[in-house]
Amino acid sequence: MVRSFRRGALAAVLALSLAPLAACAAGNSAETLEISPDSPSVTVGDIQVQNAFVLTQPNGPASVSARLFNNGATDQTLQSVQLAGSMNASLSGADGGQTVTVPAQGSVLLGGKGNPAATISSGSEALRDGDVQKAVFVFSSTGPVALLINVTPATGYFEPYGPTSVPPTAAPTAPATVPATPSATAPTDTAPATAPATATAASQ
Repeated sequence: MVRSFRRGALAAVLALSLAPLAACAAGNSAETLEISPDSPSVTVGDIQVQNAFVLTQPNGPASVSARLFNNGATDQTLQSVQLAGSMNASLSGADGGQTVTVPAQGSVLLGGKGNPAATISSGSEALRDGDVQKAVFVFSSTGPVALLINVTPATGYFEPYGPTSVPPTAAPTAPATVPATPSATAPTDTAPATAPATATAASQ
């Protein structure tokens, strides 16, 4: 009975002594360390770019997917995303506008349903799966943040974040058949015009 009590007390002491070490290992940025990224993470000033990829699809546009962190006290705007020094992504916000804002002490995910997007519609033939491209993210206050990112097809895990998630542009409807309707009734308008002529002949 005494030995069991001593063993239980010893286990409790060891557990309490290891708890502070585990907390220290987590660090101040424990939330960002819950999942280790598979791609390089770059921090410049208050901005951190993490989990960045170029996602491609056959015979279609490509897109850039990334998690953008803003550790500063003020909001920042993502002004542009450039690949290989010549390909510029077309930015669109979650609300359909052309502004992507990274809130202070917050983050934004590029790509995916309901998220801002960075789509590359021109020059995508130069993006080959398996290659590594230099990407430059330009922010309103921090300026350029450059890193090397992988080019991979938007399949499997990456499919929800690829260019196929960008809403397609609605095709314009052709209103050519609308004006043709009044011409069908035109012959009926001439019928009353013959009535006065008949009446005049009868009076003579």
